[in-house]
Parts: sequence; structure tokens; C-alpha cells
Amino acid sequence: MRVRDWQDILADVTEADVDPDGWRAVAGERRRGLGEDLYLGHPNAGVYALKTYAKNPVELRGVGSRVARRIDEDLEPLLPSQKQEEAARFAVQSPPEDEGHAKSMAKRLEEAVKVHAEAPTTPEDFFDDMMDALESPAFGPMEYEFDGRPERLDDLTDEFADADELLSKDLDDLVEEDGVGRGFQ
Repeated sequence: MRVRDWQDILADVTEADVDPDGWRAVAGERRRGLGEDLYLGHPNAGVYALKTYAKNPVELRGVGSRVARRIDEDLEPLLPSQKQEEAARFAVQSPPEDEGHAKSMAKRLEEAVKVHAEAPTTPEDFFDDMMDALESPAFGPMEYEFDGRPERLDDLTDEFADADELLSKDLDDLVEEDGVGRGFQ
């Protein structure tokens, strides 16, 4: 397992050649120490673990790694299902390439909003159409607790205990190097 900067992991996610709406995520506070844990998974891209903390109001620091090459039958129940109604939604975004691309995305976004305003649809369908219009490379259901840990997060942490230990050590080293002592909240 290779530990890398958390932004490099997100770049892998955005560059993965998989259907963007197949991603699922679980996130919450770290068990021990400062920051948050995040697991992102896709059946055809694998599972990624990230540990981050807010160094200050504008700078998020962290580490991550790919911890599984695919989601098998043992990992499947540890991630929220695509149809889980109570799950929140998340998206990873890529900026437009240029002004023309931005205008094209804005036009598609406007059209999606108009269609949903005129027809009865579900919030999930609206979200999916918005992400398609914005060309989001990764989006889907997410189980997240702002001030706690979802049970699934504990299960994933236990499943990938060796990776968690290594990533925790590297994140703790970052916090120490930064001389922060605690994260910004």
C-alpha cells in the first residue's frame, strides 16, 4: 500500500474510467486523533481511504491510499447502497476547462433545473441530473456524521486495520509537522 497526499487520491477518483454515479462514501470523525476519516468506493474502481484535518479555515491537509481493488461481497454491505433513502449525497467536482466549457455546463444546468421544475421528480433524480450537467466524475450516496462516526465507518476501519494504522501515523506526522496541535473547526 502506498500512502499519498489526499488530493492525489481524489485525482485518481476523478480520473477513474467508471460510471460517475456508482460511487459511495462513508465519513466521520477519526477514532483517535484530529480530523476525519473518509472511505470512497466504486464496484469497478475499488475502495479508497482518506484521513484529513483542517489546518486552518482554507487549508485541508491529509493522506490517503487505495485499500481495495474492487468491492466484493464482504465489502458491499459496508458502503451505503445506491437506493438508501436516508443517505446524504456527495460529489467530487472538476473545474471547467475554459470559459466555453463553463458556459456549456451552465446551459445544461439551467436546462436540467427547468425540466425538474416542470415535471414531478424525486430529489435523487434531480441531484443525479445536476451532477450529469456539471460533468461530475464521482457522486452518489454518503453516510456521514459531522460530530461522530457512523457504524459503517467503524466496520471499514476494522476491515482495513493495517491501512488505518499506517494512514493514522502519517496524518499524525503531518499534524505534528504543521505545529498546529489541533485542527481548525
